[in-house]
Amino acid sequence: MIRQFVLAGAVAGMIATPALSAEPIVGTWLRPSTGTLVKFAPCGGGNFCGTVLNGSYKGKSIGKLAGSGANYKGKITDLAAGKTYTGKAKVDGNSMDLKGCVLAFCKGETWNRK
Repeated sequence: MIRQFVLAGAVAGMIATPALSAEPIVGTWLRPSTGTLVKFAPCGGGNFCGTVLNGSYKGKSIGKLAGSGANYKGKITDLAAGKTYTGKAKVDGNSMDLKGCVLAFCKGETWNRK
């Protein structure tokens, strides 16, 4: 009888507890213009760090973004140019619009989730 009660409580707890999901930015993304794969992962303080997974910049950081849901902001580095910009990302399902901005001028592209 006690065993059935404990089992029923455990099952009810699993049903009533919503699954914790990762932020939409978390995962591996393809930059189509270069074929570069970048992994965004939590890196503390509510930030998500982007690390290059392939090519000549493998293992290098492209920057750090903070936010939740669909919108993120932070600093993004163009590794080829060696310059850091104010970065913005908007995630919509399996696509992410990532932009780097200087003053009011922004340049970016749409990345795809892998």
